Amino acid sequence: MSEYLLSEVVDKVATIRLNRPEKLNAFTDDMITTWVERLEEYRTSDDVNVIVITGTGRAFSTGGDVGKFADYAANTAADIKARLTENVQRLALKVREIDKPVIAAVNGIATGGGVDVALMCDLRFAARSARFAETYVRMGLIPGAGGAYYLPRIVGTAKALELFWSCESVDAEQAERIGLVNRVFDDERLAEETQAFACNLARGAPLAVRLVKKIIYQGLTSDLRSALDLVASNMPVVRMSADHKEAVAAFREKREPVFTGR
Repeated sequence: MSEYLLSEVVDKVATIRLNRPEKLNAFTDDMITTWVERLEEYRTSDDVNVIVITGTGRAFSTGGDVGKFADYAANTAADIKARLTENVQRLALKVREIDKPVIAAVNGIATGGGVDVALMCDLRFAARSARFAETYVRMGLIPGAGGAYYLPRIVGTAKALELFWSCESVDAEQAERIGLVNRVFDDERLAEETQAFACNLARGAPLAVRLVKKIIYQGLTSDLRSALDLVASNMPVVRMSADHKEAVAAFREKREPVFTGR
């Protein structure tokens, strides 16, 4: 377990906190290994319905540790590729495997791979002091953690290219305007507001929440007929679920439903 990654579960919301504030939460290999393990644990746990990723201190994350870059200068092309696929790209693939909601609570600076981690998540909430910058080109690099895949799908191709090529910093309000983040909160309220949203989501019908995520993401890469067929195939699953029956009963009885995920 990495000391640089903290986690806890409260009210079916799991929070993963990057905890290397002296290095602006730059990634280490141990952090990523523990991160992937923790995500897999939460992916399969009945005690977790929502996952939140955030940082400690004044940064969300600056991505890869620039101080270590010189150590890779002598690596072969095969070594560089293997390190990328076996390290941070494992994180991107693991987040995509998770059918539960994953929320990034961006508490401060997010650059390079730190932005890419936020982009991996389904929703992004930001503190008012948060800043975002895709700084790869400034370092003579390309986005290695999925940024070139996610960013154009979120803000559009032209805006993504502008952000990558310019390396300009975007503040939280600008990020909200271009659709990079969903909501902006005062710094002191980010954690509270994110937890409140996540807890409310965690109290929803888990099966329906997960299937909505599934059909939206699969719909992005399919034609209309295939997308509709996927909905038709999954509708019997939710119609016959205990959660749907509970929702109908609660509506008739004028009370809040209690969902079990079945």
